[in-house]
Amino acid sequence: MAKRIVIDPITRIEGHLRIEVNLDGTKITDALSSGTIFRGIEKIVVNRDPRDVWAFVQRICGVCTHIHALTSLRAVEDALSIKIPKNANLIRNIMTAALHLHDHIVHFYHLHGFDWIDVVSALKADPAQTSALAASISNWPLSSPGYFKDVQQKIKTFVESGQLGIFANAYWGHPAYKLPPEANLMGVAHYLQALEWQKEIVKIHTIFGGKNPHPNYAVGGMACAINLNDNDVINMERLNLVKSKIDEARTFVDQVLMPDILAIAGFYKNELWGGGVSNYLAYGGLPATDINDPDHFLFPRGVILNRDLSKVYDVDLKDPNQIQEFVSHSWYKYDDKTIGLHPWNGETNPSYDGPKPPYANLDENKSYSWIKAPRWKGQAMEVGPLARFVIGYAKGNQEMKGLVDEALRKLDLPISALFSTLGRTLARALESKYCVDHLAGFYNELIANIKAGDSVTFNSEKWEPQTWPKEAQGIGFSEAPRGALGHWVRIKDGKVSNYQAVVPTTWNASPRDLKGQKGAYEASLLDTPMAIENQPLEILRTIHSFDPCLACSTHILNKNGQEMLRVRSR
Repeated sequence: MAKRIVIDPITRIEGHLRIEVNLDGTKITDALSSGTIFRGIEKIVVNRDPRDVWAFVQRICGVCTHIHALTSLRAVEDALSIKIPKNANLIRNIMTAALHLHDHIVHFYHLHGFDWIDVVSALKADPAQTSALAASISNWPLSSPGYFKDVQQKIKTFVESGQLGIFANAYWGHPAYKLPPEANLMGVAHYLQALEWQKEIVKIHTIFGGKNPHPNYAVGGMACAINLNDNDVINMERLNLVKSKIDEARTFVDQVLMPDILAIAGFYKNELWGGGVSNYLAYGGLPATDINDPDHFLFPRGVILNRDLSKVYDVDLKDPNQIQEFVSHSWYKYDDKTIGLHPWNGETNPSYDGPKPPYANLDENKSYSWIKAPRWKGQAMEVGPLARFVIGYAKGNQEMKGLVDEALRKLDLPISALFSTLGRTLARALESKYCVDHLAGFYNELIANIKAGDSVTFNSEKWEPQTWPKEAQGIGFSEAPRGALGHWVRIKDGKVSNYQAVVPTTWNASPRDLKGQKGAYEASLLDTPMAIENQPLEILRTIHSFDPCLACSTHILNKNGQEMLRVRSR
């Protein structure tokens, strides 16, 4: 008889996620994904000035902050037919690529890496052999025996104190760990180095956006001025600093991240479970010229069904029959919960009818999540780096195809290996390489444009509300680090009349729909082997491979379900 296992909360993610699985022997036979906190940003921005909305919806997430602002700007600009200057598009691309790099590297080393790296095992490593291992895969300078010995001593101090600190609350010694001690020591050392590196790449956002997190923006372009000879705005000194951070990022990706991923994958390449729903969706992003020109996106657009790479379907985000959100198993109310709503007609009306906390289990036959169930033409989808690379591969993107083929060649794996937990993790690293190479290209194009005499970053033609139509609607989209992101806005009499955001984790963490289709998290856990039922490392490994980013809260409840605080925003 199957045993029910509950993990609540899932740690090392942004937000609040509960996973329940049925374990029959050593295999997972069913899974349930529940977002356990309500997001109401969509209701907060109604009746507000659409030029201000980006600042509110950017707070949907405290991690991938830039991308929600960007997507909101695009929604309003689409509704009002605003075309942004070339420099603004390049700066937005630079900030997006920098965000992907920061997010992916922080995710691997600080959120996901310890699903593969056993910290305590590193105490058994020979620092000299660790140095030899590091030298065999990279020219990274921080790889001497003495350096690894110092890192090992830091770990030992943590362990002997009985307080593992940043390495606490994990399943060290679990049989699912496959790395030798020397590879574990190298991984821990690079975890610490990534902590130092990640605070440097965000300086790019600070230069162009004034601060990080939550940089500043403007509908119509960017809220920054460029003058190469003026110390009060973005000048050549600040642009040179951007260049230096791009160079540092490329070195870190080439000499640390990529060698680590390939080395670690070599030890896990026979464990190819966690494939998921088999359908992949990308809206496209990083426009080379204009957001309305999807043929020149560096992130491709399309849909693949059933892992069939011979056919890529088109995506139309304005078609009411393509993107729809369902709530048959979610704590929201529609007039008719049997139908899906396109986001322009979407509703965010909370209606909790679940069990009163604390509770033992949720019932998958009823509503069980604060996450809606988005579908593309009725199909459950996976979004994210794997989706982007699979679609790019199928559409003949030579850079993406080359990165995939080279990695799989080194690992001696077929293309089908991508459809797994390991493949999802590999795709995120390959995307880091893809982004860092194009980041330099965006920068060079920006510098060339400025030197040619164009320093314009903002289009003010339709800034004033009297230039707007009485009613308008728009769609903003992008490829966030975690996947396809869309914001849909309706504007009436100069104010927002409806707003809906469908975020990547809404796609991936969605509950079942009326047809019984599981979301990507739920489907990816099926047939996952588990060695120790009360140490669910394998579950964490697969869920973390999606890099969950659930919404920030608007209500606070105590353990008995009683409301502790309510904040009214005017």
